[in-house]
Amino acid sequence: MSPGKRVLDLVLVGILALPVSLVLSGLLIWLAFKQGRPLFHVAERMKGVDRPFWLWKLRTMHVAAEDRGVSGGDKNARITPAGAWLRARRLDELPQLWNILKGDLSFVGPRPPLREYVERFPDLYARVLESRPGVTGLATLVYHRHEERLLARCATPQETDAVYARSCVPRKARLDLIYQRHRNVCFDLRLMLHTLGPLLRYQS
Repeated sequence: MSPGKRVLDLVLVGILALPVSLVLSGLLIWLAFKQGRPLFHVAERMKGVDRPFWLWKLRTMHVAAEDRGVSGGDKNARITPAGAWLRARRLDELPQLWNILKGDLSFVGPRPPLREYVERFPDLYARVLESRPGVTGLATLVYHRHEERLLARCATPQETDAVYARSCVPRKARLDLIYQRHRNVCFDLRLMLHTLGPLLRYQS
């Protein structure tokens, strides 16, 4: 990560820390009454081929004894009503401000992958993860809705995994590598504004 990009991340964390803390505190109280504990979902993700970290999100699903793989139609029944509301507004990702402060994430970059896909596609992810993973990014903005539609049709974990590995991994990687070739502070700011636009319209 370039010094300029890290400085931008830290400046934005400083600006957002108070308002995000206030919103997050209200959401945690609401979630405690709506769906109980645990309030957070903490899952392993990768920021390099051999560099795992713990990604923090608000819990949006009923707890399962085993929870592996990406979320597809096979997991839809586990999404709570409060979780669906949070996901529609991406508010479940607010705790990732902590990951940004720690340096695990940037505001903009490829979404951090699961270990199993990094191990299956090590050469591809070695290139993609030359960029610090991010909360949003080019692949998120361009491909996220299409990915959701593809995975929503999957009825089993095996089908979800097959569709994700065959269709989503290479297409998102292609977009992440385009971002990597053109990344700079101005491009990051443009992607953040494009991310905020639909969210602000959703609230209006």
